[in-house]
Amino acid sequence: MGNNAREKLIVQPLGGNEMPRFGGPGTMMRLPSRASAEGLDAAFVGVPFDIGTSNRSGTRFGPRQIRAESTLLRPYNMGTRAAPFDALAVGDLGDVATNPYNLADSIRIIEEFYRGVVKTGCRPLSLGGDHTIVLPVLRAIAGRHGPVGLVHVDAHADINDTMFGEKVAHGTPFRRAVEEGLLDCRRVVQIGLRGTGYAAEDFDWPRQQGFRVVQAEECWYRSLAPLMTEVRAQLGTGPVYITFDIDGLDPSVAPGTGTPEPGGLTGSQGLEIIRGCRGLNVVGGDLVEVSPPYDPSGNTALLGAGLLFEMLCVLPGVPYR
Repeated sequence: MGNNAREKLIVQPLGGNEMPRFGGPGTMMRLPSRASAEGLDAAFVGVPFDIGTSNRSGTRFGPRQIRAESTLLRPYNMGTRAAPFDALAVGDLGDVATNPYNLADSIRIIEEFYRGVVKTGCRPLSLGGDHTIVLPVLRAIAGRHGPVGLVHVDAHADINDTMFGEKVAHGTPFRRAVEEGLLDCRRVVQIGLRGTGYAAEDFDWPRQQGFRVVQAEECWYRSLAPLMTEVRAQLGTGPVYITFDIDGLDPSVAPGTGTPEPGGLTGSQGLEIIRGCRGLNVVGGDLVEVSPPYDPSGNTALLGAGLLFEMLCVLPGVPYR
């Protein structure tokens, strides 16, 4: 990452035996709040934004709720034995100051923020926010790494040309990303697509670009570990970005989202997908579309926090104990 051990800001999250989990800072996993990505290997970033949604809003409150539920997380992954905080410098960079009255200006603000993060070598892990945010983030990521591979978990392909005549919205980011050359289309996998569509060909366009599309029906009643073995072989050693729309999971486990679709992935399959990214050159990731107004129990936000921690655990350089 360009930082030696003395320069890194390596710390453990505030432990539950030092401060009760209902107290302490309101950061992700109660990590230190950082004003800059300098000296960090990875950072959590909130993007409170939902003016790209077409129906149920509320994801602007997602980052705050995900952070609140993340107090339940502990620093060691007992499933994989990953110990990210033993070797990586990780902090919380707070929220991007989006413009709630102007989508185009918000996109500009988000891209500028992330360009500042990635130029330091820090890998951002984002708390959404609706899925529109992935477009400016990918612009910043590709500006540093070139076209990237993509692991995309979602109920929807998000490749609409327009929504209500608009080119940028939460259903269009990957159409724009292809047009702008942000993706290495031979190294893109979409997992969990399902539901109803506007046209019979809705899932054909990404296949025509070279994406591998794994519809939800292909995932029913099976472990996704074998699939992820194939994904790792396809994506190879080049840079990879993970984007995880919580509606990729079934509403029975993740009801708090704006566009739920029945027949989705299970929570354990979501874990298998991210854990299956271990060994890839992951340069960043996001967890989007958590909408607290539709999540009265907090379970969706808790699951989102856990999936973000799993992304941290598969970053290059994480030791396994």
